Amino acid sequence: MKILIIGPSWVGDMVMAQGLFIALKKNIPDCEIHVLAPAWSRDLLKHMPEVSGTIDMTVGHGELGLGKRRAIARELKAQRFDQAIILPNSFKSALIPWFAGIPLRTGWRGEARSLLINDCRDLDKQAYPLMVERFVALALPSGKQLPKPLPRPALRVSEADKAAVTAKLALARNAPVLVLCPGAEFGEAKKWPATHYAGVATRWLEQGGQAWILGSANDAGDAQRIAGEIPGTYRDRCIDLTGRTSLTDAIHLMACAEQVISNDSGLMHIAAALARPLVVVYGSTSPAFTPPLADKVRIVSLGLDCSPCFRRTCPLGHTDCLKKLAPEQVLAAMQELEAS
Repeated sequence: MKILIIGPSWVGDMVMAQGLFIALKKNIPDCEIHVLAPAWSRDLLKHMPEVSGTIDMTVGHGELGLGKRRAIARELKAQRFDQAIILPNSFKSALIPWFAGIPLRTGWRGEARSLLINDCRDLDKQAYPLMVERFVALALPSGKQLPKPLPRPALRVSEADKAAVTAKLALARNAPVLVLCPGAEFGEAKKWPATHYAGVATRWLEQGGQAWILGSANDAGDAQRIAGEIPGTYRDRCIDLTGRTSLTDAIHLMACAEQVISNDSGLMHIAAALARPLVVVYGSTSPAFTPPLADKVRIVSLGLDCSPCFRRTCPLGHTDCLKKLAPEQVLAAMQELEAS
């Protein structure tokens, strides 16, 4: 059986989609899974052994692009897919499988797309509160109970991968690595202050470790502020890698970590899928829908009356949910992980 997955557009969501891939392989061991998704996702999907192939989604996020979608559908038609599973909930995302004439098209009902999806499911949000549950449910016949335990993302990285990326970036692995992930695409209300990251990193460096700061070029300012607050004695062991790595590089570097500190972000989900000991700082958001799916995780949050607000910027103008969350709370969570 040949299955096409219409994949999500965000890193964290794509990590969680691996739960669906694992469930499909368990139910239909000889199935082929191909993923249609933005080109960046190839770096992530190649670490998922369940995926047989990837197809670049050349239509921009939010773009209708009917002509482009028809062109992609023509190419897919020749590949004779048996089923399409559509993870995004938009009308647009269901067009390509319909244009391609894929016989079975599975997805949740939404945006008046019932005519495009012939295996259209009604989502019970109470039954499936987590995004990963909603993904995995689409691997099963409608109404069938979710498997227990629920499949968790598990990215595959080899020792050779880790050695190659550290050699490429001239990094040593002669001291325990703390990875810091200070970025967040959603907005400033998800970012723990750089000075707090620096406080945690300084304590790690005092104990003889090293710190690597990961993120895109957009996170360079946060990384510079963190590095700028590290005492000069230790600064050479706090290495800013923001904007210097591909997604593949970041995955391989994350796999080297002794511990990871992160905001609620795509890199957080990658760390969880690599089974790295992980502390996640939550401010304006909540782990109730898209938590890190791993055992070695500690979630740190103040639980203020005003949070979670799910806003990009603090509507009250103070971001106390993050500013008042002291480095000592994260350090305590790290110690718990070490002891567990």
